[in-house]
Amino acid sequence: MNKTGYFTHTDCWKHEMGPGHPECPERLDAIERQLLASGLADLLDRREAPLAPIGDIELAHDRMLVAAIRGLSDQLADDILAGGPSHAQIDPDTSLNVHTWSAALRAAGAVIAATDSVIAGEMANAFCAVRPPGHHAERGKAMGFCFFSNIAIAAKYALERHGLKRVAIVDFDVHHGNGTADIVRGDERILMVSFFQHPLFPFSGADSVAPNMVNLPVPAYTRGMDVRELIDLMWMPRLEEFRPEMIFISAGFDAHRDDDLGQMNLTEQDFAWITGRIKQVADRHAKGRIVSALEGGYHLGALGRSVEAHIRVLADL
Repeated sequence: MNKTGYFTHTDCWKHEMGPGHPECPERLDAIERQLLASGLADLLDRREAPLAPIGDIELAHDRMLVAAIRGLSDQLADDILAGGPSHAQIDPDTSLNVHTWSAALRAAGAVIAATDSVIAGEMANAFCAVRPPGHHAERGKAMGFCFFSNIAIAAKYALERHGLKRVAIVDFDVHHGNGTADIVRGDERILMVSFFQHPLFPFSGADSVAPNMVNLPVPAYTRGMDVRELIDLMWMPRLEEFRPEMIFISAGFDAHRDDDLGQMNLTEQDFAWITGRIKQVADRHAKGRIVSALEGGYHLGALGRSVEAHIRVLADL
C-alpha cells in the first residue's frame, strides 16, 4: 500500500517576517513535534522539496511578478551588505528576508513534486508542510503573507504538464483564497470550492463569483456542524458532478476555535471530517489523488493537532 507523502525543506524555516509575526517558522516546528509525538512521522513517505522551475511558477503568475520578487530579494541582499534593513516590505503584513525567495521556490516546488509523485503512483496522496503560504498571492500581486499561489501552480501544472482534463481545488481557511480565485477564475478545467469567514481579510469572495467556483462565506462564530452541513449541501453535489481527476487542497487551520486571526469555531475533528469528505470524492473520481499544502493556522497547538488530524485521514490511519 502506498504511503502518504510529506514534503518539506529546511529553507521553509529560514523565511521570516520579523519578531512577533504570526506567520512564523515555529508553525512548522509545531507540526513536526505533533507528528513525532503521535507516531505519525514514521509512517509517512518523507521527501525534500525541490526548487520550483520558474517556468512552472509562470503557469499561474505573471512573469513581471516573479521577476519583481527575485529582484527585490537581490536588492535586499545588497542593502544588508551596505548596512541596510533586514527585511523588504511588500505590504503592511508581508515582507521578505534574504531567504524568502528560496523558501517560496521550495514551497511551490513541494506541490509540483508531490503532484508528480502522486500521479506516478509513487504515493497515494501527499501533504506539503511549507511556508510561505500561497492562497492570497494573485496572478500579478504578492500579498497577505503569500508570494506565489502554491496550490494554483500545482493545479495548472497538473493540467498543462500532465494533461489532466479536470482538477478541483478545495480551499478551507478562515480567510478567502483571493489569490487562487484570481488565477483560476473562468478556467472551466478547474472547480474551486471554499469556505471562509466574512467579512474578514481580504474582504473578497462573497460577490461576483465565477461559474467555476463555489464560495461559502460564513459569519464569525460559525460552528463546525454548520460548516459540515453547508459542505454537504453546496460543495459535494458540484464536486460529484465535476468528477475531478485530481484534488488539490489549500489547507488552512486558522478557522480553529483557538486561533486568534479569525473568529470561527472549528475543531480538529471538523478538519478530519472535511478531509474525509474530500477523500471520498477523490476515491470515486480521481484514483484517490490528493495533494494538500499548508495555508493558515497560527495557534501553534491547534495547528499541530489539526494537521495531525488532516494527515491521519489522508493516510487512512
